[in-house]
Amino acid sequence: MTHNDKRAETEVQPKAKRRTFSAAYKHRILAEADQCQHGELGALLRREGLYHSHLSKWRAERESGWLADTRRGPVANPERAEARRLRAENERLKRKLADAEAIIDAQKKLAELVARLKSEDET
Repeated sequence: MTHNDKRAETEVQPKAKRRTFSAAYKHRILAEADQCQHGELGALLRREGLYHSHLSKWRAERESGWLADTRRGPVANPERAEARRLRAENERLKRKLADAEAIIDAQKKLAELVARLKSEDET
């Protein structure tokens, strides 16, 4: 074993990601589990990489109505993106207006200065 081989063994492995199961998958597995004859349930669980506790939890969810075919989480609001876009545009326009007002103020001051210098030259 070379020095490089030892380093490869000690490298940190990426953290495993927790699996998530869709409602459709849970329904399908529960339906298959309900159809299993004596001794077939273990084969189903091994094939799918599941534990009996998954089935217990999913059955409880199904009984309580929690296991629906809808997605969980915040309800999509189609107006949210539009509101975000409008807020950004409003901020951009406010900055542009502030720049324009600063230019106008500078032009007024310059015009006053030119007028004052012109009147001093005439006297």
